[in-house]
Amino acid sequence: MDRYDHLMFTDAVKALQEADGSADMYARSYGARTHALSADEVAFIASRTSFYMATVSETGWPYIQHRGGPAGFLKVLDDHTLGFADYRGNKQHISEGNLAGDNRVSLFLMDYPRKARMKLQGRAKFQSAADAPDLAAQLAVEGQGRVERVVTIALEAFDWNCPQFITPRFDASEIAQLVGPEMDKQSARIAELEAELAALKGQA
Repeated sequence: MDRYDHLMFTDAVKALQEADGSADMYARSYGARTHALSADEVAFIASRTSFYMATVSETGWPYIQHRGGPAGFLKVLDDHTLGFADYRGNKQHISEGNLAGDNRVSLFLMDYPRKARMKLQGRAKFQSAADAPDLAAQLAVEGQGRVERVVTIALEAFDWNCPQFITPRFDASEIAQLVGPEMDKQSARIAELEAELAALKGQA
């Protein structure tokens, strides 16, 4: 796997970094990051319930698509390959069409509660589920319907962003985990009060 800066820091980017005084800092920090996906990164990816995938059209326009599903729908096939199942959608085929001309993608994975974000660069490939039945079975998610296509992404680089300016957001299951114990206590107390009230009415 390549270094993220080798892929993303073009001459124009480097010139701006030089002018801003950040070039040396990035040269030092990225020099230590050349490894494949670690156990922590695999766990982060496997716990995501959504991500954003960017492609570029033949006319040069970028396109960002949201993908979502239960935790684990984006699977780590090995330390440099991701995969997910593609189901029936709106039939626009924009991402798939863009990848036919340029297979490069950029993925953006967010963990809003923990204010963490991961960026991944790679080369994506769409395949018919009929042409890759074993992979389709491996990537299928129960309850999502019939897999029509499978998408694999050969990673070339990744990076982590700082947490600055990320507003924490929580989905329903995360909220339930946070307030569940307190809600249970409140429900139990309400039940006690209702029982006491019923007993008082019975004595009246």
